Amino acid sequence: MNLRSDYLLTSYSPSTTPMVTRLEPRSTFYLRIAAAIGLAFCAPAAISQVQAKVYQNLQEFAPSANSSFDFVVVGGRSSLPPFQGTSDDWLLIFDCQTRSVLLLEAGPNNEGILELIVPGLHVQIPNTYDWNYTTVPQVMVNNRSIEYRRGFVLGGSSSVNTMLYTRGSKDDYDLWGRVSGDPKTWSWEALQKWILKSEKWTVPVGGRDPTGQYDPRYHGKDGPIRVSLTWSGPDDFDRRASRNTEIQKEFVEKLDSNDGKPAGLCAYTAFLLNENLKQASLKAWTQWTFGGGERNSAATGYLGSRARARPNLNIVLNVHAKKVLPSTQDREKGLDIRTVEIGSKSSNVTLKVTARKEVILSAGAFGTPHILLNSGIGEESHLDSVGVKMVHRLPDVGRGMSDHVCTMVTYTLNATTPAIDEEAALQQWQANRTGPFAEWRQAGRRILWSRFPKSSPLLRKYGDPASGPHAPHIEIALNAPVPTFATLVVLLTPRSRGTVKLASSNPLDDPLIDPGYLSHPFDIQALTEGIRITKRWFDSPAWDGLITGFLGPDPDNATLSETAFQNALKESVGTFLHPVGTAAMSASSSAAGVVDHELRVKGVHGLRVVDASAIPYVPTAHTQAAVYVLAERAADIIKSSWK
Repeated sequence: MNLRSDYLLTSYSPSTTPMVTRLEPRSTFYLRIAAAIGLAFCAPAAISQVQAKVYQNLQEFAPSANSSFDFVVVGGRSSLPPFQGTSDDWLLIFDCQTRSVLLLEAGPNNEGILELIVPGLHVQIPNTYDWNYTTVPQVMVNNRSIEYRRGFVLGGSSSVNTMLYTRGSKDDYDLWGRVSGDPKTWSWEALQKWILKSEKWTVPVGGRDPTGQYDPRYHGKDGPIRVSLTWSGPDDFDRRASRNTEIQKEFVEKLDSNDGKPAGLCAYTAFLLNENLKQASLKAWTQWTFGGGERNSAATGYLGSRARARPNLNIVLNVHAKKVLPSTQDREKGLDIRTVEIGSKSSNVTLKVTARKEVILSAGAFGTPHILLNSGIGEESHLDSVGVKMVHRLPDVGRGMSDHVCTMVTYTLNATTPAIDEEAALQQWQANRTGPFAEWRQAGRRILWSRFPKSSPLLRKYGDPASGPHAPHIEIALNAPVPTFATLVVLLTPRSRGTVKLASSNPLDDPLIDPGYLSHPFDIQALTEGIRITKRWFDSPAWDGLITGFLGPDPDNATLSETAFQNALKESVGTFLHPVGTAAMSASSSAAGVVDHELRVKGVHGLRVVDASAIPYVPTAHTQAAVYVLAERAADIIKSSWK
């Protein structure tokens, strides 16, 4: 089944059990939405009669551009992720209805788009909702350019990501406190309230009993993002995985890896034959943001019908933030930036909007540094090279990007792939939100998190890049079994760093994205050891009769030179789509970084960053949960600033 992206789902209501009555042309659908909420394209008077205002484009918003707003938020995103995840960004979470908010989103609306609602249609999301970025050629990955998916739609990458919900290690959040110089605000313990605040734990659809597959002590109950387990229960592969933890003492099964300690200790048996600390953790059941059988994104969670009914919220879709500009020339106050220049690729119209209080950049790990650099905020030599005049010197803008890099290993299995009747699956989902389309069926239900031991030669040589003793170095995604079975080995603690730079002085040109994959020698060696851990995992009687062969790449193949192995590994290297750190948080007194402990751009009044770019180092998790934590905490910081 290939559902056409030119059509949208109608008769949809997330609060009921809807039937999809028909697919309606996109243009007609938006006219119906406009009529429903009073957005008459040619009747500004009608717009003023409704509570919330949702403008479909820049021209529609133009008559209101001179209106007064307390806050201007650039980017209606959450993270993603991944695709993660992110995937990578933020939606404003102000509760006070006396403050007016203007939200600027480069992409279209998220509502009513079938592929953005049904978890099982994740792989069919059209490129319409993607920025369609590509990295610059990666020198250490055989000069390959890598496609880099980012959500181009309200909700950002959280509207297109793979919906995994993993928080990472408590050490990751404690690192935020150390780097920012403010552990009272940024640490695992200090953030507990906000870690739980965004989440609403939801039982799996279909009514199956999840007892023993998660720990309720570590989950929120009242948040906007519904987190759950899969509709389907354990199969033969899952039972073999559990059995393997009983056979191989290196691997232990955890009840819930979102407790802040996702990994045990994993020793390299090849190096440490006499060491007893040989443990890794198997996450009992992967958790997802498809509670209720639907994708839960930042847009559905924070910008649903209730939020859009607020009279203080204005949303402009399909509009690009080109740059931020100084709003006043007050020498005593210093550089005051509260104005945003906005435009569109489909129009020559350019407008300026000014916030009374703050501009908040939430354009993601690529979009936020791109806007700052286009605004003349960055390193002077780079700005000069593309013809942008420097307004404020802040060298770390666009630098320090870290991301999860992965490689693929494959096995042959004595297994068949069950055929899915997609039409029947969609009908089942429409009827009661259950069935194969209620989950991302291509992914497995288990993740193996593994940590290198302190005495590992790799760590002795390069030092430990992990945030602390509870942070795993490797994630092994145990995907759904098929005859040719692919397992992704992910490096969670890369030493390589990348950049986001300007390609030109045109703000509408894509940025130059250079993740710098494998630019540090630790990373390829760590991935190699990750492959060895994977091999040990599947070298067990638990897999007898199922695993029939290992296809590699194999670092222990005596007939393969090290160069040949590394070339094979590099050919399979890809991104896990978890970029962070391009406008990183640091201590107020530090010359490094871009924002301070309250996420204010250093040396500037009126400008703040709240998205994945502010996270200093990539967490040992799919990033969307971490971005929700950052955003929830930031919302309260901002509210406290303007009491």
